[in-house]
Amino acid sequence: MEGITERFFQIENEWNIIHLPEKPSGFGVFIIGDKHHYVDEHSSFWIQHYGRSQLLQLLMLKGYTIFYSNLYGRNWGSPEAVLLAKQLYHLVLKREILNKKIHILAEGMGALVAMELMESMADRIRSVAMLNPCLDLKSQIQHEKENKFFYKRMLKELSAAYQMEPKEVLNYSFPQIENYQSVVPVRIWQKMYGSPYPYRLHSKKYEEWRKQLNSPIKLTFHFPENLHRIHHMIIHFFKEHEKEL
Repeated sequence: MEGITERFFQIENEWNIIHLPEKPSGFGVFIIGDKHHYVDEHSSFWIQHYGRSQLLQLLMLKGYTIFYSNLYGRNWGSPEAVLLAKQLYHLVLKREILNKKIHILAEGMGALVAMELMESMADRIRSVAMLNPCLDLKSQIQHEKENKFFYKRMLKELSAAYQMEPKEVLNYSFPQIENYQSVVPVRIWQKMYGSPYPYRLHSKKYEEWRKQLNSPIKLTFHFPENLHRIHHMIIHFFKEHEKEL
Protein backbone atom coordinates (compact mmCIF):
# COMPACT_ATOMS: atom_id res chain seq x y z
CA MET A 1 0.00 0.00 0.00
CA GLU A 2 2.02 2.88 -1.31
CA GLY A 3 2.20 6.12 0.64
CA ILE A 4 0.07 4.75 3.45
CA THR A 5 1.26 4.61 7.01
CA GLU A 6 0.25 1.92 9.45
CA ARG A 7 0.86 2.10 13.14
CA PHE A 8 0.72 -0.98 15.38
CA PHE A 9 0.44 -0.71 19.16
CA GLN A 10 -0.85 -2.63 22.16
CA ILE A 11 -3.56 -1.97 24.76
CA GLU A 12 -4.06 -4.60 27.49
CA ASN A 13 -1.76 -6.97 25.51
CA GLU A 14 -4.09 -6.80 22.49
CA TRP A 15 -2.68 -5.56 19.19
CA ASN A 16 -4.33 -2.58 17.48
CA ILE A 17 -3.68 -0.77 14.25
CA ILE A 18 -4.26 2.69 12.80
CA HIS A 19 -4.15 3.21 9.03
CA LEU A 20 -3.33 6.80 8.17
CA PRO A 21 -4.42 8.10 4.74
CA GLU A 22 -2.25 10.34 2.59
CA LYS A 23 -4.86 13.11 2.56
CA PRO A 24 -6.88 12.88 5.80
CA SER A 25 -10.46 14.11 5.69
CA GLY A 26 -10.63 14.32 9.49
CA PHE A 27 -13.15 11.47 9.77
CA GLY A 28 -12.42 8.15 11.42
CA VAL A 29 -13.76 4.65 10.79
CA PHE A 30 -13.63 2.05 13.56
CA ILE A 31 -13.73 -1.47 12.09
CA ILE A 32 -15.08 -4.18 14.40
CA GLY A 33 -14.52 -7.56 12.80
CA ASP A 34 -16.13 -10.98 12.74
CA LYS A 35 -14.71 -14.29 13.99
CA HIS A 36 -11.84 -14.48 11.47
CA HIS A 37 -10.71 -10.95 12.32
CA TYR A 38 -7.27 -10.58 13.91
CA VAL A 39 -4.46 -8.09 14.45
CA ASP A 40 -0.91 -9.10 15.40
CA GLU A 41 2.31 -7.08 15.59
CA HIS A 42 2.91 -7.26 11.80
CA SER A 43 -0.39 -7.56 10.00
CA SER A 44 -4.16 -8.02 10.19
CA PHE A 45 -7.03 -9.89 8.59
CA TRP A 46 -8.08 -6.69 6.79
CA ILE A 47 -4.63 -6.30 5.26
CA GLN A 48 -4.32 -9.96 4.25
CA HIS A 49 -7.84 -10.61 2.93
CA TYR A 50 -8.20 -9.52 -0.71
CA GLY A 51 -11.77 -8.15 -0.49
CA ARG A 52 -11.33 -6.40 2.88
CA SER A 53 -8.00 -4.95 1.74
CA GLN A 54 -9.73 -3.42 -1.30
CA LEU A 55 -12.31 -1.75 0.95
CA LEU A 56 -9.54 -0.57 3.30
CA GLN A 57 -7.66 1.07 0.42
CA LEU A 58 -10.81 2.66 -0.95
CA LEU A 59 -11.67 4.14 2.46
CA MET A 60 -8.17 5.56 2.83
CA LEU A 61 -8.27 6.95 -0.67
CA LYS A 62 -11.35 8.89 0.48
CA GLY A 63 -9.33 10.27 3.41
CA TYR A 64 -10.60 8.09 6.25
CA THR A 65 -8.36 7.30 9.20
CA ILE A 66 -9.10 3.67 10.04
CA PHE A 67 -8.50 1.87 13.30
CA TYR A 68 -9.31 -1.51 14.80
CA SER A 69 -8.20 -4.02 17.39
CA ASN A 70 -7.64 -7.74 17.78
CA LEU A 71 -10.31 -7.29 20.49
CA TYR A 72 -9.67 -10.63 22.23
CA GLY A 73 -10.41 -12.59 19.06
CA ARG A 74 -13.82 -14.32 19.15
CA ASN A 75 -15.23 -11.97 21.76
CA TRP A 76 -18.97 -12.39 21.00
CA GLY A 77 -19.62 -8.85 22.25
CA SER A 78 -18.22 -9.49 25.74
CA PRO A 79 -18.07 -6.61 28.26
CA GLU A 80 -14.26 -6.87 28.15
CA ALA A 81 -14.24 -6.36 24.37
CA VAL A 82 -16.63 -3.39 24.67
CA LEU A 83 -14.37 -1.79 27.29
CA LEU A 84 -11.27 -2.26 25.12
CA ALA A 85 -13.14 -0.80 22.11
CA LYS A 86 -13.88 2.32 24.19
CA GLN A 87 -10.25 2.57 25.30
CA LEU A 88 -9.11 2.34 21.68
CA TYR A 89 -11.55 5.07 20.63
CA HIS A 90 -10.27 7.46 23.34
CA LEU A 91 -6.62 6.70 22.57
CA VAL A 92 -7.03 7.26 18.83
CA LEU A 93 -8.93 10.51 19.39
CA LYS A 94 -6.15 11.70 21.68
CA ARG A 95 -3.40 10.85 19.17
CA GLU A 96 -4.98 11.80 15.85
CA ILE A 97 -6.64 14.99 14.67
CA LEU A 98 -10.10 13.58 14.06
CA ASN A 99 -13.70 14.64 14.38
CA LYS A 100 -14.94 13.13 17.66
CA LYS A 101 -17.95 11.58 15.91
CA ILE A 102 -16.74 8.43 14.17
CA HIS A 103 -18.20 5.92 11.75
CA ILE A 104 -18.31 2.23 12.66
CA LEU A 105 -17.99 -0.61 10.18
CA ALA A 106 -19.06 -3.82 11.93
CA GLU A 107 -18.95 -7.29 10.46
CA GLY A 108 -20.65 -10.44 11.83
CA MET A 109 -20.16 -10.73 15.60
CA GLY A 110 -18.51 -7.29 15.58
CA ALA A 111 -22.04 -5.87 15.44
CA LEU A 112 -22.57 -7.01 19.06
CA VAL A 113 -19.81 -4.65 20.23
CA ALA A 114 -21.11 -1.94 17.90
CA MET A 115 -24.59 -2.17 19.45
CA GLU A 116 -23.13 -1.67 22.94
CA LEU A 117 -21.12 1.35 21.75
CA MET A 118 -24.23 2.81 20.13
CA GLU A 119 -25.99 2.63 23.51
CA SER A 120 -23.23 4.14 25.63
CA MET A 121 -21.47 6.48 23.17
CA ALA A 122 -24.30 7.63 20.89
CA ASP A 123 -22.99 11.22 20.85
CA ARG A 124 -19.63 9.95 19.53
CA ILE A 125 -21.00 7.85 16.68
CA ARG A 126 -21.94 9.32 13.33
CA SER A 127 -23.18 6.20 11.56
CA VAL A 128 -22.85 2.41 11.62
CA ALA A 129 -22.49 0.21 8.55
CA MET A 130 -23.09 -3.48 9.28
CA LEU A 131 -22.12 -6.45 7.11
CA ASN A 132 -24.04 -9.71 7.77
CA PRO A 133 -24.41 -8.84 11.45
CA CYS A 134 -24.92 -11.09 14.45
CA LEU A 135 -27.27 -9.10 16.70
CA ASP A 136 -29.10 -11.62 18.87
CA LEU A 137 -26.86 -14.09 20.71
CA LYS A 138 -29.70 -16.05 22.30
CA SER A 139 -31.22 -16.76 18.87
CA GLN A 140 -27.81 -17.61 17.41
CA ILE A 141 -27.15 -20.15 20.19
CA GLN A 142 -30.52 -21.79 19.46
CA HIS A 143 -29.72 -21.82 15.74
CA GLU A 144 -26.31 -23.47 16.32
CA LYS A 145 -28.00 -26.32 18.24
CA GLU A 146 -28.80 -27.87 14.86
CA ASN A 147 -25.12 -28.64 14.36
CA LYS A 148 -23.48 -30.34 17.35
CA PHE A 149 -19.92 -29.42 16.39
CA PHE A 150 -20.60 -25.68 15.87
CA TYR A 151 -22.82 -25.61 18.94
CA LYS A 152 -20.10 -27.05 21.21
CA ARG A 153 -17.52 -24.70 19.74
CA MET A 154 -19.77 -21.67 20.22
CA LEU A 155 -20.46 -22.55 23.87
CA LYS A 156 -16.72 -22.94 24.43
CA GLU A 157 -15.99 -19.56 22.80
CA LEU A 158 -18.77 -17.85 24.78
CA SER A 159 -17.57 -19.32 28.07
CA ALA A 160 -14.03 -18.07 27.34
CA ALA A 161 -15.23 -14.61 26.19
CA TYR A 162 -17.62 -14.09 29.11
CA GLN A 163 -15.37 -15.87 31.63
CA MET A 164 -17.91 -18.41 32.83
CA GLU A 165 -18.51 -22.16 32.75
CA PRO A 166 -20.04 -23.55 29.52
CA LYS A 167 -23.17 -24.66 31.41
CA GLU A 168 -23.62 -21.12 32.77
CA VAL A 169 -23.72 -19.78 29.21
CA LEU A 170 -27.15 -21.33 28.62
CA ASN A 171 -28.69 -19.47 31.56
CA TYR A 172 -26.90 -16.18 30.97
CA SER A 173 -29.17 -13.29 29.97
CA PHE A 174 -27.42 -11.96 26.89
CA PRO A 175 -28.77 -8.59 25.70
CA GLN A 176 -31.57 -8.95 23.17
CA ILE A 177 -32.40 -6.65 20.29
CA GLU A 178 -35.27 -5.13 22.30
CA ASN A 179 -32.79 -3.98 24.97
CA TYR A 180 -31.23 -1.52 22.55
CA GLN A 181 -32.78 1.93 22.28
CA SER A 182 -30.13 3.69 20.19
CA VAL A 183 -31.29 5.58 17.10
CA VAL A 184 -27.82 6.13 15.61
CA PRO A 185 -28.07 5.88 11.77
CA VAL A 186 -27.51 2.26 10.68
CA ARG A 187 -27.44 0.56 7.31
CA ILE A 188 -27.11 -3.20 6.90
CA TRP A 189 -25.72 -5.09 3.93
CA GLN A 190 -26.75 -8.73 4.07
CA LYS A 191 -25.46 -11.50 1.80
CA MET A 192 -28.26 -13.45 0.09
CA TYR A 193 -26.56 -16.69 1.05
CA GLY A 194 -23.47 -17.96 2.89
CA SER A 195 -23.76 -15.92 6.09
CA PRO A 196 -23.47 -17.89 9.36
CA TYR A 197 -25.99 -15.48 10.95
CA PRO A 198 -29.47 -16.01 9.43
CA TYR A 199 -30.95 -12.63 8.51
CA ARG A 200 -34.37 -13.52 9.99
CA LEU A 201 -32.81 -13.85 13.44
CA HIS A 202 -30.63 -10.76 13.16
CA SER A 203 -30.90 -8.13 10.39
CA LYS A 204 -34.62 -8.51 9.78
CA LYS A 205 -35.44 -8.54 13.50
CA TYR A 206 -33.38 -5.39 14.04
CA GLU A 207 -34.96 -3.67 11.03
CA GLU A 208 -38.42 -4.32 12.54
CA TRP A 209 -37.28 -3.13 15.97
CA ARG A 210 -35.94 0.15 14.58
CA LYS A 211 -39.31 0.74 12.90
CA GLN A 212 -40.92 0.43 16.33
CA LEU A 213 -38.42 2.98 17.67
CA ASN A 214 -39.55 5.36 14.87
CA SER A 215 -36.02 5.38 13.52
CA PRO A 216 -36.06 3.09 10.47
CA ILE A 217 -32.90 1.71 8.95
CA LYS A 218 -32.14 0.38 5.49
CA LEU A 219 -31.49 -3.32 4.97
CA THR A 220 -29.93 -4.20 1.60
CA PHE A 221 -29.65 -7.77 0.34
CA HIS A 222 -26.89 -8.54 -2.14
CA PHE A 223 -25.10 -11.38 -3.89
CA PRO A 224 -21.56 -12.03 -2.54
CA GLU A 225 -20.19 -11.26 -6.03
CA ASN A 226 -21.31 -7.60 -5.85
CA LEU A 227 -18.68 -6.52 -3.32
CA HIS A 228 -17.18 -3.71 -5.36
CA ARG A 229 -20.58 -2.03 -5.58
CA ILE A 230 -21.18 -2.56 -1.85
CA HIS A 231 -17.86 -0.86 -1.01
CA HIS A 232 -18.93 2.28 -2.85
CA MET A 233 -22.36 2.19 -1.19
CA ILE A 234 -20.72 2.04 2.26
CA ILE A 235 -18.66 5.13 1.47
CA HIS A 236 -21.74 6.91 0.13
CA PHE A 237 -23.61 6.04 3.35
CA PHE A 238 -20.76 7.45 5.48
CA LYS A 239 -20.61 10.64 3.38
CA GLU A 240 -24.36 11.18 3.83
CA HIS A 241 -23.76 11.44 7.58
CA GLU A 242 -20.91 13.93 7.40
CA LYS A 243 -22.98 16.97 6.47
CA GLU A 244 -23.21 18.02 10.11
CA LEU A 245 -19.90 18.23 11.92
